[in-house]
Amino acid sequence: MPSNGSVSDAPITQFINCRILKEHTLQREDLWVRDGRILDPEKLFFDEQGYADRQLDCGGAILAPGFIDVQLNGGYGVDFSTPSEDPGAGVAFVAKKILEHGVTSFCPTLVTSPPSVYHKVLPEVKVQSGGVHGAGVLGVHLEGPFISLEKKGAHPEQFLRTFGGSGGVNPLLEVYGGLDNVSMVTLAPELAGSQSVVEELSQRGVTVSLGHSVANLSQAEEAVQQGASFITHLFNAMLPFHHRDPGIVGLLTSNRIPAGRSVFYGMIADGIHTNPAALRIAHRAHPAGLVLVTDAIMAMGLPPGRHTLGQQVIEIQGLHAYVAGCSVPEALEAASLHPAQLLGISHQKGSLEYGCDADLVLMDDQMVLEATYISGVEVWRK
Repeated sequence: MPSNGSVSDAPITQFINCRILKEHTLQREDLWVRDGRILDPEKLFFDEQGYADRQLDCGGAILAPGFIDVQLNGGYGVDFSTPSEDPGAGVAFVAKKILEHGVTSFCPTLVTSPPSVYHKVLPEVKVQSGGVHGAGVLGVHLEGPFISLEKKGAHPEQFLRTFGGSGGVNPLLEVYGGLDNVSMVTLAPELAGSQSVVEELSQRGVTVSLGHSVANLSQAEEAVQQGASFITHLFNAMLPFHHRDPGIVGLLTSNRIPAGRSVFYGMIADGIHTNPAALRIAHRAHPAGLVLVTDAIMAMGLPPGRHTLGQQVIEIQGLHAYVAGCSVPEALEAASLHPAQLLGISHQKGSLEYGCDADLVLMDDQMVLEATYISGVEVWRK
């Protein structure tokens, strides 16, 4: 007999003996899952007179939303910006491997590349749900080529582009070949013509991020007013903070952000890209905007040595990652709730609220991952 015949024949799983991340704190509470979504137990008990078909004892561990990485360039020998015969297979391979890091959804990221690369790769990387096959793909993050020459970082100079005089997204369509399955574009807001690009991308539902830029605060605020909502790897590849003009960094405390809007900022919390003191400053100024990103490249999961990032060769001597200055709930939300809010999917992912997807991570008090779940199904265990 189904336990909940009045509504669904699907089995119900009850996670017990766990501390779940809810309302910004860890609470001792069970979590109920059916049909891949989180259930309201009161409705189950009183409206349906249902009960759990199976219980999973979490042993007192933390149960939190699965992690969402909006900036991941590759890993395990795969570089998303280096076209192969089957780019989709490379994305699928990385999607499977990152389950062991608790990532349940991500945005494969392409750095500045020639048009031929975009035209080959983008049609092969589809938005898709996660599962035992790997983390879900939320859409591609295109970081470049419409960025500043002065702040290009590891992006190859010969492929940088400007918007020209045509206005709107036509220059992007020419370079990228299309915007299907694109979730985010990083651009420099000081480039001529950027205002109409930001506005049209936002109207199309594409998240606009500011980065690799020499923009001043006024230019950054104007971009936000046109629809931009993210800062790519805060502090890196942008003008340093100055008290007379804080540049893009000033968006964290700007009073010119439209009412009801928020600006999020990505941080690479490896202690190298950003000093822990700088991370603490940003977090204390605007805690609700912090989005943890890996910005991982093909070297993730490989030994030190020479690896590629798009058209460039990079020497890797060691990889480190940690979060300083955040409580455990704050760090977990920066890796789940905040990126979901940024992408406009927090009604579905990044939260353990009723009705959300049951994409979960199980971890101990040291935040060491024990298991990963997608839609309530275990997809990886330590």
